[in-house]
Amino acid sequence: MSAHILAIDQGTTSSRAILFDAGQRVVAVAQEEFEQHFPRSGWVEHEPEDIWNSTLAVCRAAIARAKLAPRDIAGIGITNQRETTVVWDRASGRAIHRAIVWQDRRTAETCAALRAAGHEPKVSGRTGLILDPYFSGTKIAWILDQVPGARDLAKQGRLAFGTVDSWLLWRLTGGSHATDATNASRTLLYDIHRGAWDEELLDLIRVPRSLLPEIKDSAADYGSTLSDFFGAPIRILGIAGDQQAAVVGQACFKPGMIKSTYGTGCFALLNTGGRAVASKNRLLTTVAYQLNGQRSYALEGAIFIAGAAVQWLRDGLRIIANAAESGVLAEAADLNQEVYLVPAFVGLGAPYWDAEARGALFGLTRSTGPAEIARAALEAVCYQTHDLLEAMHADWPEAQSASSVLRVDGGMVASDWTMQCLADILDAPVDRPRILETTALGAAYLAGMQAGVYPGLEELTRNWHLDRRFTPAMDEGVRRHKLAGWKDAVARTLSKR
Repeated sequence: MSAHILAIDQGTTSSRAILFDAGQRVVAVAQEEFEQHFPRSGWVEHEPEDIWNSTLAVCRAAIARAKLAPRDIAGIGITNQRETTVVWDRASGRAIHRAIVWQDRRTAETCAALRAAGHEPKVSGRTGLILDPYFSGTKIAWILDQVPGARDLAKQGRLAFGTVDSWLLWRLTGGSHATDATNASRTLLYDIHRGAWDEELLDLIRVPRSLLPEIKDSAADYGSTLSDFFGAPIRILGIAGDQQAAVVGQACFKPGMIKSTYGTGCFALLNTGGRAVASKNRLLTTVAYQLNGQRSYALEGAIFIAGAAVQWLRDGLRIIANAAESGVLAEAADLNQEVYLVPAFVGLGAPYWDAEARGALFGLTRSTGPAEIARAALEAVCYQTHDLLEAMHADWPEAQSASSVLRVDGGMVASDWTMQCLADILDAPVDRPRILETTALGAAYLAGMQAGVYPGLEELTRNWHLDRRFTPAMDEGVRRHKLAGWKDAVARTLSKR
């Protein structure tokens, strides 16, 4: 039997394919960026065909680099940028509008109207989410309202909705329409307690039931790829949203364990086990993973801009040539300058949830330069993570006693400077694993468990390996002063709602 697993990691700015062997070691990697579209302020779109074409290309490239045949691959695991919304024609398989990306804020007024009408308590109680344009539900309704004839087609059952996992699954299999519980839990339409689409919420947000995919376990049989794509069928055996896949890849299986992923955004998840903890601090309650019909839950804090701030330094300000330079530049900053960046380029996520806030720099002086701005961008990620963990500990005090260590992953954690800053600001240890791309690893774990190639959760826990632990070294007085400056900067940035 084949012992390789292909992980598709479809992200916000690029698509990747990573092949793992039976020992969960990386055999081959391929990655391809694709274009971002910003038609208006606060709007972010992708061409669905770009997502599909780049995904297919990197899968083929990874398989070719590994010199493997389809028979050598036991299964595919898919992990994806969550909440990004695609609506397509079932007959043609073509999207009827560009994908509306998770960062997009165009439905802020719709969400505000639903809140004003008093619907948020019901929505939050069932979905674990808040009424925010971040999630898929209001994006679907917007597409149906804006594309001529779309609502009539939806009523006739001729359209399908999917987050990116469902979109890729449909194309890879030639028509399988399914998702997993983690992705379903990000739509505003799914009751996380019953594990089913909620008819009352569908009516409230105006989404026809006929659009929606079947919901399965995170490790399940999702069908096989068409022979045309890789020369022979390959089974698709696992799906999870990117942040939940990282929970699996980081082996955060015990209640109280916390992981934080630093990609385009930053997402911290605290495993709460079989209990769906309702947040009192505007965090999200979400499905961490679902195996054998059993859901495990998490508290989640979402930061919209993390690595995207480094991209802004590179592409917007042009003060660095590549991401690796950001830490070097930050280390050279004048420590006497107290510069704060609040990166609310597309609003602020948890725990503020202010869709109308926009980015701001504070503390600029005549001597402020690229180094100080780079430092402020990296520090902003650390401050925002502190905000999330502070809210998590308030919502679930058991977390502080269960684990004081933060497991980190994603592209930004390669920077030693940033990770030491994070440990200092959190006043807690930060553990970086040997495999940084734990999102793809989590997708591979799910598919590998379903295929019988990988062991169960307990053995996967033993396979997690530490690369480096960063321990706090900042003076407590300095830390408090810096956090007070951050809180002040955020307060000045929030919109007057």
